[in-house]
Amino acid sequence: MRLPVILFCVLWSAVSAENSDDYELMYVNLDNEIDNGLHPTEDPTPCDCNREHSKWDKLFIMLENSQMREGMLLQATDDVLRGELQNLRAELGRLAGSLGRPCAPAAPTEARLARALDELLQASRDAGRRLARLEEAGVPRPQQEEGRALSAVLEELRLTRADLRAVRDWAAGRWLPAGCETAILFPMRSKKIFASVHPATPMKLDAFSACIWVKATDVLNKTILFSYGTKRNPYEIQLYLTYQSIVLVVGGEENRLVADTVISLGMWTHLCSTWNSEEGRMSFWVNGELVATIVDMATGHIVPEGGILQIGQEKNGCCMGGGFDETLAFSGRLTGFNIWDHVLSNEEIRKTGGEESCHIRGNVVGWGVTEIQPHGGAQYVS
Repeated sequence: MRLPVILFCVLWSAVSAENSDDYELMYVNLDNEIDNGLHPTEDPTPCDCNREHSKWDKLFIMLENSQMREGMLLQATDDVLRGELQNLRAELGRLAGSLGRPCAPAAPTEARLARALDELLQASRDAGRRLARLEEAGVPRPQQEEGRALSAVLEELRLTRADLRAVRDWAAGRWLPAGCETAILFPMRSKKIFASVHPATPMKLDAFSACIWVKATDVLNKTILFSYGTKRNPYEIQLYLTYQSIVLVVGGEENRLVADTVISLGMWTHLCSTWNSEEGRMSFWVNGELVATIVDMATGHIVPEGGILQIGQEKNGCCMGGGFDETLAFSGRLTGFNIWDHVLSNEEIRKTGGEESCHIRGNVVGWGVTEIQPHGGAQYVS
């Protein structure tokens, strides 16, 4: 009885072992198809992310960084140069436009004007050469030269801007003389074009000084700069130009001073005239220089108040604006018109034509303070 039981147990163990081997084989085969032989619980081999770079790796990384920095530096330099060149071209364009307008000379003689023009031309040439060098500097350079090249470019820009600023100031200073900001334009000779002046104090004078900046377009036999007159005497004070001279009249045509000085057309000229009743002394100053003087002219005369003061025409006894003569009218520009109730000293007269000319104002008529009203097409310009 025991023998069959033992045999049965042996057979059952063998069958169980065979079935177990088949199941394990099936499991392995399925794993091979899915994971290429790796057990699903098996971890892959981790990579060494902290391994040290070789010398060649370091060299390649340094080269990469160097090229990137060089590219960034070249790009920044190119941006700076492009912006600065655009600003420089704009400044040169504005300068060319300003130089295209008529400029008034600050120097009283043609020689000083010629020297100033030579300086302007030289400054323009220097600016052109610097601009050309700036354009050449925009070409990419090796990295070791970038620092020196950028410093040179910035220095050239600084010098060029300084030159342009000097040239611009030179041109602006001659567009209107001696720092004046406005002038009265008389566009043509016409009996309807003039300017009326309304002094703040009465024109009752036993002495005076009168100064004015003049830029005449044309001059006839008698071209009035300013005139003061009453119904009784239209020629109390007159300052006018002729073909060959400047004339001051006080109290009537019989009392006049003639200075044989020709006014250059299209150029700013500063004129000052003085008179006193005690000696009858009359004097003329042109661009700060005394050119004529005389005594015993209208000695003891008093210029009466209540008259009409005009620029660019003369009072002829009629109502204001009526009966004017076209041939007496002024054409051009006038600025810095001032009248004092006394005779200025030589030094004061020179200052009235100096750098602060339009900031010096008379106590009877003060330019920029006293009301001066243009008529008939005359107008203020700046």
